[in-house]
This record gives sequence, C-alpha cells and structure tokens, in this order.
Amino acid sequence: MEKALHDRSLTELSTALRTKQVSAVELAQHFLYRAKADTCGAFLSIDEDATLAQAQASDARLAAGTGGCLEGLPLAHKDVFVTRDFPTTAGSKMLRGYRSPFDATVVQKLGTGVNGQGGAGMVTLGKVSCDEFAMGSSNENVGVPAVGHAAPSPVRNPWDASRIPGGSSGGSAAAVAARLTPAATGTDTGGSIRQPASFCGITGVKPTYGRASRYGMIAYASSLDQAGPMARTAEDCALLLSAMCGPDLDRDSTSLDVPTENFSAKLGDSLLGLRIGIPHEFFGDGLATDVRSAIDAALHTLEVQGAKLVPITLPRTELAIPVYYIIAPAEASSNLSRFDGVKFGHRAKDYTDLVSMYKQTRAEGFGEEVKRRIMTGAYVLSHGYYDAYYLQAQKIRRMIADDFQRAFAACDVIAGPVAPTVAWKLGNNASDPLADYLADIFTLPASLAGLPGMSVPVGFGEGGMPVGMQLIGNYLQEARLLNVAHQYQLHTDFHNAKPSGVS
Repeated sequence: MEKALHDRSLTELSTALRTKQVSAVELAQHFLYRAKADTCGAFLSIDEDATLAQAQASDARLAAGTGGCLEGLPLAHKDVFVTRDFPTTAGSKMLRGYRSPFDATVVQKLGTGVNGQGGAGMVTLGKVSCDEFAMGSSNENVGVPAVGHAAPSPVRNPWDASRIPGGSSGGSAAAVAARLTPAATGTDTGGSIRQPASFCGITGVKPTYGRASRYGMIAYASSLDQAGPMARTAEDCALLLSAMCGPDLDRDSTSLDVPTENFSAKLGDSLLGLRIGIPHEFFGDGLATDVRSAIDAALHTLEVQGAKLVPITLPRTELAIPVYYIIAPAEASSNLSRFDGVKFGHRAKDYTDLVSMYKQTRAEGFGEEVKRRIMTGAYVLSHGYYDAYYLQAQKIRRMIADDFQRAFAACDVIAGPVAPTVAWKLGNNASDPLADYLADIFTLPASLAGLPGMSVPVGFGEGGMPVGMQLIGNYLQEARLLNVAHQYQLHTDFHNAKPSGVS
C-alpha cells in the first residue's frame, strides 16, 4: 500500500516532488488541512495565502530545474524565530500580534534566502508553540492561544493527550509526531530540542554552539541558545542541518567561522570500531527502569553493528543543574529587559508615570516562569552576589567542558538517556518548578559545554510513551552523530512508529 503523504519522510517527499507525483502546492494544501485540524494545540499561527504563495514559487523553481533537495518541502518554525509572513510571539502575551520586518537567518536559509537568492526553498506552514521565551521543559508555560483555541493552553503529547510533549520546543515535536508537518525548527538552550524529541518519539539535533546563526532568534540565554532541526529521521535532520548551518559573521557575533558542511555525506559510514562512551553518572538510581531498558537495548543494537561500549565518567554532571539555573536566568534577565512597553510588544493601559508603565507592562506581559527566571537572574548578578554565584557558576561551566574533553580522549561518541523518565502528566509539576529543572540533568552538561547532541527514538516505556537515546559528540562532530543515529534507524523502526490516535 502506498504511503500517505504525511507518513513519508522529507527524503521520500522530495522524491515525490521531483518525479511529479505531487506538486509543492498540493503538498502544502495537504499539510495545511492537517494543521488546521490539529488537536494537540501545536500551531500558534497559520496563513494559508502566504504558505501557498511560497509553494507556487517553489513549483516554478522545480519546473525550471533550479530547486535543491529541500525545494517545495513544508516545515513549521518554532515561534521564537522572527518571520515577516507570520506573527512572532515567543509564546508570550508580551509579543502577541507582533510582526517582524525581517526573517531570522535560519528562516532565510531554509526558505527563499536573502532577496530571493540562496535559500533551500522550503515552504513555511506556520509557527508552532513553545514555552514562553523558550523557558520551560513541558510546553505548559504558554501565553498565547493556539489556532482554533480561545485561550492559551499547553500543547498535548500526540501519544497521550493527558501528558506533556516536553519543552520548550514542544509544539515542534508534537507537530512532527502528529504528522502535521514533516519537519520543524527548534531551539535548544538546556535540552529544548532533545527532550521534546525524546518525549514525542522523533529525532532532534542540537548542533555545536555557533553552528547555526542566532540572528533573528529571540534570545533567552545568549551563550547557550542554539537552533536545530526536528524531524522523524536522522537522514532528514542531516538535510535540514546542512541548509541551516553556516557562518553569519556580519549579523551574529557568536557565529562560528566554519564552512557549510554536507551532513549527509557520512551517513553510510560503518560503526565498526566506533567507541561509545557510557557515563556512569547517567545511569544512577534516578533513571527510571523503563527508560534504562530501552537505552540498554539500543546500545546492544549498536554493539551488534560493531561499536564498542567504553565506560567513562563525567564527574560534574550533578552540578550542571545549579550552574545552568544561575547562568541562563542571568542572561535572560538582561535579554528580556528590552520588553518594557516602549518600542514594541505589549504596553499596559493603566499607569501613572514611566516607572509604573514599566512595572505594569512587565507584570501583565510576562508569565510566572519568565518572571521567576528574570528575578533569579537579577539576583545572581546583583552587587554582593555576582562573585558568589554567577562567577563561580562560570568557573564550574569551564570544568564541565573539560570533563567532556577528557572523556573524548577515550571515546568517539557519548550515549545515554535524554531524560530520567518518559513524559509526565500535564500539571504534575505545576506546584514544583524545581521538578521540571531536575528533569534536565542529562541534557544540561552538553549545552553548558557547547557540544552537539541529539535524541534518537529507541523504544517505549511506561504507558506506551516514547523513549529517546541521547548522543553527544565533540565539537563540530554532528556528521558522526547523525551517522550513528542513521545506522541505528536502518536496523530499527521506532522512528516510523505513529501515535494510535493519529490517522
């Protein structure tokens, strides 16, 4: 039986476009229909006219033979990337209705490029939900309503509507898992691509810090934020990452001056002799039995293909949580100071003077988690506490990065769980934000070190919920990670599994 369009990978859809089985407009219409019928609450904005105009332009390029391998393929953007054709809210009341006068570099690269030149030619279906200003691990911190909803509500996991999809890129992960889009962009500050990818059973990649430009990506923590792709397969993520990455030195001072790379080139490499480091800190008492069983089975599959498991240690793993939740809020308190009601975004209606306008605007515009992190950040940067907290955290951050380099002397890739458990129930941690923070323990170390990491679906745990395996590589080793994931997916079928409620 022929696969439905929404059950095909980007690679398969690309073939269908080039063999004229379907046009870019027909493909866009198919996914727009599904997106508008979304029951997960993933999409925050859809503009059918804008999407079909992009698809028509793609069909013209395909007819002229000028389109690349991603030309005409649909995707959704996390709502922290600014876009001209769609509103950009960062999931916050503070920016509800805001429209940017320019596209983010990642949007340009995946779309029509600068002045219509140099982009991959993908078609934007719309913008998808995220925790407000990318702050959260559950996608419950949303301040704007999804398409078809009257009030803000959390995104629901397609595998179980009573559970979270993960965060902050939960809308991206849920949309891909529910077959509303074949691909989406995400951002990862402390695990916000890898964790929702794991919870929703898809593949997600956080590249080396600086690989993808941050220009036009609404900042949360500037020394940590990184854009990356989310799709069903490692093969698809390799195509997306090749288009997304590249230097942007004129517009992003944190952009790496390294040439664009074809991440698909090494997808056929053998795993024979590959050394996979297994950090014992990732497999302690806090790891749920169901998650560990799925990871162990996945590691065995890699062993069968010729890889060798090597025990390693990352001794400062537990320190990653306090370090991250000092550094990230500190940077957030600075980055979010621009949202004051003066130039753009929400402004309070009732105030008496400039200071009360600032206070009322920020009190009304920001949600509870954002306020919590701004206040934490302001505190650790304040006089008398900077040395005791922020400076010490930066020193330990350097030590965490050094731990990884010592580990990579003994291995090529590091593997372990993405999160200690499968996705939890909506509202479970509502009264205890620290519980959400603790769930990031396995993703934070690589983020603090600026290393590339990814999540690969490797099975199912409690309640039939997906489990992801995390792969971490040394700097600029995304191609190696993608090949390990691809070789695993050639021997398994977890990446093709579909939630039972998804047609």
